[in-house]
Amino acid sequence: MKTLIVIPARYASTRLPGKPLLRIAGVPLVVRVLRQAMRCTSVTDVLVAADDERIADVVRAEGGQVMLTPPDLPSGGDRVAFAAREYGPADIIFNIQVDDPLVGPDIVDPLTELLAPAECSLIP
Repeated sequence: MKTLIVIPARYASTRLPGKPLLRIAGVPLVVRVLRQAMRCTSVTDVLVAADDERIADVVRAEGGQVMLTPPDLPSGGDRVAFAAREYGPADIIFNIQVDDPLVGPDIVDPLTELLAPAECSLIP
């Protein structure tokens, strides 16, 4: 089973520009979310879908995978959809927002177990 986490990260946010690179206790928000995602044992790959090379540089420095997405995509969901299409087939795709640093293996791994036998295409 192929399970993917996509973290949409938009530097050009209208409400809080540069949010993915804002630091919490000295660590960029995108790095905190990436670290949590990379701890998930049920996940095949973690991918940050970013609109800006500054985010990409930080993610790569942390050892993460990044996909640059078109800057004109209007939402995080659009960024996730773009990245998922480019990535290729996956059985489960998690969308973890860049401002959710507390979502990690204690949530994702049990959900993966629960969803693995399910035959559905979307859970709201």
